[in-house]
Amino acid sequence: MRQEMLGSILNELNGSSVDIEASAVISTDGLLISSVLPHDMDEDRVGAMSAAMISLGDRTAQELSRGELEQVLVKGGTGYILMTYAGQDAVITVLAKPKAKLGLIFLDVKRAAENIAKVL
Repeated sequence: MRQEMLGSILNELNGSSVDIEASAVISTDGLLISSVLPHDMDEDRVGAMSAAMISLGDRTAQELSRGELEQVLVKGGTGYILMTYAGQDAVITVLAKPKAKLGLIFLDVKRAAENIAKVL
C-alpha cells in the first residue's frame, strides 16, 4: 500500500511538468524506496549518490553557517539534478531537462516531498 502511494506521488510529480525526466524516493542511507527512473539507470547508484550529495550538502550548510539544508541542485550539460528532504529520513531526487523552468519544478517537488513525508 505504502509503495503504491509513493509510486503514485512520483508519477504525479513526473506528469506535472514535461521538464521532469525521472524521480526517486531514497532513504538517507542511500536505499531506494520508490522510483520512476529510466530502465537504463542504475537504481543503486542513484540511491548512493543522492545520499552522499545530501549528506555533503548538510555538512556544507552547517560549516558555512547557511542554516538548515533545504535542497541540493546540480547542473550539468544535459540537465539538472534536484535533491530535497522528504521528511527526516528520506530524500526525493528529481532529474530535469536543461531548459527546465526551475521555479515551477521547485514548487512541484516541495509539494511532492510534503506528501511523501506524510506517507513515510
